[in-house]
Amino acid sequence: MKDTPAPAPGAGPRRPGAAALTALGLGAAPLSPADASPHSFPDGGSWRTEVPSVEGPEALGVVLKESARLDVPVHRVSQGSGVWMLSDAEITEMVEGCAERDIELCLFTGPRGTWDTGASVRTDSGGAGLRSRGHDALAGCVEDALRATGLGVKCLLVADEGVLWTLHRLRGQGVLPADTTFKVSALIGPVNPASYAVFEQLGADSINIPSDLTLAQFTEIRRVSRAPMDLYIEAPDDLGGFVRMYEVAELIRRGAPLYLKFGLSRAPGIYPYGQHLRELALATAKERVRRGRLALDLLARHGADGDMAALGTRLPGPLNRFEISS
Repeated sequence: MKDTPAPAPGAGPRRPGAAALTALGLGAAPLSPADASPHSFPDGGSWRTEVPSVEGPEALGVVLKESARLDVPVHRVSQGSGVWMLSDAEITEMVEGCAERDIELCLFTGPRGTWDTGASVRTDSGGAGLRSRGHDALAGCVEDALRATGLGVKCLLVADEGVLWTLHRLRGQGVLPADTTFKVSALIGPVNPASYAVFEQLGADSINIPSDLTLAQFTEIRRVSRAPMDLYIEAPDDLGGFVRMYEVAELIRRGAPLYLKFGLSRAPGIYPYGQHLRELALATAKERVRRGRLALDLLARHGADGDMAALGTRLPGPLNRFEISS
């Protein structure tokens, strides 16, 4: 059986199984132009890529090697264990490795949730979630931000609204470099348009939304905010394990500007990372890149792989912010 050809130029992306289903009288309803996002990255691109859970220099080396071998474009790599879990030498090595390929490096800030003295997040109610508890945890996040940016890191991951606002104010004052970007973690991802817009106003430059939001909810968010979305196309099990490979083209159409995150379901957790988890971290890093190749191949088969933002781009463009008082 021959592969179904990609659509002719100008015909628009091919929807999965469209011709075969239409012939059986089971064709999908037409897409509405009103559902499409009117936004893009500054260069006009609709999507970028991210490889998450890259926990140190060795895992980064695996990602760089595998992405070159499989021809997977990478705009950003992110780490989940935290700045404080890396030595200065390790951070510097990661900064230099990413700079050689013009990839943005994003490191997580400070104590959060169960990684301090609190345990309410383990209760049935979830407590305060994975936020930073008390002044000391806030201070730890600020310390991490200062240390990381001092070593050349340009993107910081946050899981607390107060930490985000504090770091945004420090960026505004010049304490943190003006081109530092802040990424909101999936651990506190907003689930409605109002909360998404609030994160943008608090200083977020990209915002991870939960992978179980509906297509209609993507459109609702895009009607109030142009801040880039981060989305696990395949989510880790502790975030639901959702797999949305066949929806990628439509997710881009509705969610642009969008980071496609290549997560991995059915894999043990590796946070906080240490050498005792080395083999697992390296194996999963390699497989995340392969999952990225599969997603990009699917986009190509459907004629929807155009409009990728240029490699090396990282800034989000103009965003709405709350006024920072002096």
